Amino acid sequence: MGLQTKMAWQPEDNGLQQILQLLKESQSPDNATQRNVQQKLEELNKYPDFNNYLIFVLTKLKTEDDPTRSLSGLILKNNVRAHFEKFPSEVTTFIKQECLNNIGDPSPLIRATIGILVTTIVAKGELRNWQELLPSLCNSLDSDDYNVCEGAFGALQKICEDNAEDLDNDSTRPLNILIPKFLQFFKHNSPKIRSHAIACVNQFIISRTQALMVHIDSFIENLFFLAADEDTDVRKNVCRALVMLVEVRMDRLIPQINNIVEYMMCRTQDDDDSVALEACEFWLSLAEQPICKEVLGSHIDRLIPVLVKGMKYSEIDIILLKGDVEEDDMVPDKESDIKPRFHKSKSHTQKHTDGDADGELSDDGYDDDDSLSDWNLTSDWNLRKCSAAALDVLANVFRDDILPVLLPILKETLFHNSWEIKESGILVLGAIAEGCMTGMIPHLPELIPYLISCLGDKKALVRSITCWTLSRYAHWVVGQPHEQYLKPLMEELLKRVLDANKRVQEAACSAFATLEEEACTELVPYLGFILETLVFAFNKYQHKNLLILYDAIGTLADSVGHHLNKQEYVNMLMPPLIEKWNVLKDEDKDLFPLLECLSSVATALQSGFLPYCEPVYRRCVSLVEQTLNQNFRHSYGVLQANQTQPDSVDPPDKDFMIVALDLLSGLAEGLEHHIDSLVANSNILKLLYQCMQDPMPEVRQSSFALLGDLTKACFQHVKPCIGEFMPILAQNLNPEFISVCNNATWSIGEISVKMGLSTNNNNNNNLINGTGNEMQPYITLVIGPLVDIINRPNTPKTLLENTAITIGRLGLVCPPEVAPMLQQFIRQWCSSLRNIRDNEEKDSAFRGVCQMINVNPGGVIQDFIFFCDAVASWSQPKADLKEMFYKILHGFKNQVGEENWTKFSDQFPQPLRERLAVQYGV
Repeated sequence: MGLQTKMAWQPEDNGLQQILQLLKESQSPDNATQRNVQQKLEELNKYPDFNNYLIFVLTKLKTEDDPTRSLSGLILKNNVRAHFEKFPSEVTTFIKQECLNNIGDPSPLIRATIGILVTTIVAKGELRNWQELLPSLCNSLDSDDYNVCEGAFGALQKICEDNAEDLDNDSTRPLNILIPKFLQFFKHNSPKIRSHAIACVNQFIISRTQALMVHIDSFIENLFFLAADEDTDVRKNVCRALVMLVEVRMDRLIPQINNIVEYMMCRTQDDDDSVALEACEFWLSLAEQPICKEVLGSHIDRLIPVLVKGMKYSEIDIILLKGDVEEDDMVPDKESDIKPRFHKSKSHTQKHTDGDADGELSDDGYDDDDSLSDWNLTSDWNLRKCSAAALDVLANVFRDDILPVLLPILKETLFHNSWEIKESGILVLGAIAEGCMTGMIPHLPELIPYLISCLGDKKALVRSITCWTLSRYAHWVVGQPHEQYLKPLMEELLKRVLDANKRVQEAACSAFATLEEEACTELVPYLGFILETLVFAFNKYQHKNLLILYDAIGTLADSVGHHLNKQEYVNMLMPPLIEKWNVLKDEDKDLFPLLECLSSVATALQSGFLPYCEPVYRRCVSLVEQTLNQNFRHSYGVLQANQTQPDSVDPPDKDFMIVALDLLSGLAEGLEHHIDSLVANSNILKLLYQCMQDPMPEVRQSSFALLGDLTKACFQHVKPCIGEFMPILAQNLNPEFISVCNNATWSIGEISVKMGLSTNNNNNNNLINGTGNEMQPYITLVIGPLVDIINRPNTPKTLLENTAITIGRLGLVCPPEVAPMLQQFIRQWCSSLRNIRDNEEKDSAFRGVCQMINVNPGGVIQDFIFFCDAVASWSQPKADLKEMFYKILHGFKNQVGEENWTKFSDQFPQPLRERLAVQYGV
């Protein structure tokens, strides 16, 4: 095969036959043949005009069948994706020209393949270098030849889907021409063209593209015109557009909102499930709008039954879920059944006075629990799940107001003879649990025992949904007499954990984990029974459910804490965990959930984990070291490799390092000073220094958590590294990465306390105060960023609390350095810590603030009411801390005089005034 020098490129017959043979072979199911084809393709890629042959087969060789021609185009697409920058310019020009000349091929498959090829070239940045593309496609839309018009629209739809932002930002403003053009085709006589036209415009709704916004009324008018269209794809795209417009231009929908709601109710019951699903998304979108209750108020009575109807399993759902298979626990899982797991890095959080721990932080500042996460109950998103999620969010909007409509439906469905209807009723009951809890409470004494009895239903799909629904009411169950509900629920759920159906096992395990979180130490009397069941499941479960079992065991350890540290429990639990630990290879991703589980278990067992700690510790250090070494080799390989192929050296999976760091944290937290010798005989601090500088935020987050835990457990090994560590910690006081910043802040607080401790005594009360202690050189590095964070609007609660504690601790060890800034943070400081329950961290922080007030009393005067409120938040401060509070309060009272103090304290809320009077006599 040689490069042709003629102006009009023509293939050599020999080369063409080679390629056709290769295309035929590539359709063979035989693996050896496939490998051979791959090898030949790589060799052919060395010839500059190989890609000309591929485009020739796709566009010109009409004697071949469509699948062979399409395959040629798909191989060319892969080459464009991998090597386009290396194509000779004449080859690139030839390919582009052939695409445009053949966009109207009579075969729909070939037109679609050319469209894919065009958008792949555009994705390589060629919108700029292919000036004739958009004008050519735009002109083709006006062709009298249907194939040309449809082919151009197909290509434009793909371009709009993949490059909406580039089109919007293009300096030539192509959308000013394209969007009005697309709108002209909404009334085209071909449903396929109408569908393409709406799909193209839909790509620009969410981004509020200006070129669309100026035509928004015309767009909405055209959508209404198409509302009754008979074509499925057109109806689907109309629904999709209305769902997005709710979020973006609700103001334009309001005049027609009643008609739209009626239309969407009708479409939610469409005969075609894919249309119904698109329409059902409307209720999720509308529920997020402040106007939802007002808009839906007059329709809700008719909407609720529509959603309930959509929650029943369809015949297809049951087939896909193998709903007729009752016992499958002996059937091994396929690897495709196991979804990838994402490890959530460790984040240090405070415990609150109301008994709830703050949610884990994610780096967008929101709780990681997505409100729709519960609807990922089985497989992919479908009408059943969307209807259930819609009912859930609407129950949160309307609360108990929907119960008059729902209760008769529940009465009818929950006790129905048909298992499919009964199952949907149980799902409804679970969906409304959060929004309608108050109104449901009077019915729960009757419903909970009924649901517990449904755990024994003969249909596996009924048993599995019942597990989930019961978990939604776990909070109520735990608050009732245990003999009445908690004990029977726990016993039946544990039977389902050992169910003969894998779906039920999974649902029961997840539900039990929720029950563990709600019940916490209430489960301690039943620990033996619980562990017996969970350990038995180790030998029963297939691959997928084993990973969920790890989570249930880890959650149990988190919930009952040190109560797990009994020899009989350790003897039951640890052997199967360590057996799995020994079997798994270092590169096996099943290590992730096992390491997470062991981290919780190590923290709970404390000294009970000692017999197992050395091999676990060494393997974790080894995992961190291996990942860092692989990362170095990858970075070096990328530098050495051809810069156009940076992916030729695979980067390491850093999750191995993250989970290993988190388990080391668990060991340090659980074993405390017992970890000393392990740290002394390893290079963990050297590795930690590298991890703390990793570009990946999750690695830094886990590194700072480990640094804080090692500081608490064995500071003598951390101390020599402080000079290197503190500047890195200071650099990470960046609230853009909330969880990283949170852990860095907490770590600085732990280090400051240890640095300020007297050499002779490890008691908090023997902190060296004033100048001359070892923390002093680092104060200026960190105090400015910390004060900025505490004053930053919308800072998540956990970060505020950790920041306040760390500022207090810095003030404890270096009051002269921190006290001058008191006025800049004291109000926010007091507000942040008033809701934290009494603990050592709060104790050291308040001692620090008292020290700072002694150094700079003027700094607190303007915000003294906030200080009083924070002092009153203590239930039982230690005697010497209480004495500090007493002196400051009375010092202030004496300074202003009795009359002014009375005026001042009259501003206090009654409970605060009474509490201060009783506790401190002011």
